[in-house]
Amino acid sequence: MNNTYKAIIAVFVLGSFGFYWAARQALPEDMPASMQPAAPSALASNAPIVDVAVPAELSADARMGQRGFEAKCASCHGTHAAGQTGVAPPLVHKIYEPNHHSDVAFVLAAKNGVRAHHWRFGNMPPVDGLTNADVMLIARYIRELQKENGIF
Repeated sequence: MNNTYKAIIAVFVLGSFGFYWAARQALPEDMPASMQPAAPSALASNAPIVDVAVPAELSADARMGQRGFEAKCASCHGTHAAGQTGVAPPLVHKIYEPNHHSDVAFVLAAKNGVRAHHWRFGNMPPVDGLTNADVMLIARYIRELQKENGIF
């Protein structure tokens, strides 16, 4: 193998490592406040994971969604979808922005449950007693919270 091929392979390997390392780094100064969790040692069990600013006024659909969220989701995902330490993730988080998790993803999650893939809280079971329309209203509530908190 000549030196040119060795150099190309070395650049590729180093570049791949650099990309991986950079992707794994958190940049809290670039994150909206609601995405900056407190230090894990500072969080009590069941404490909110993020601070969530609530809009001064919610749309009619979001108000209906808030009622559904409080009845079916808040026991795990916390007040205003802030998450709960040791229980469930915050939904007011960049991971759940519309470009990554569509409103239909919320419908599917409620209907089928979710295997843990972004967080280490364990699997989410299906949520009984919600129609697709109910979940779409809950998603509207979450989206309005996300927008207020600079998620999108």
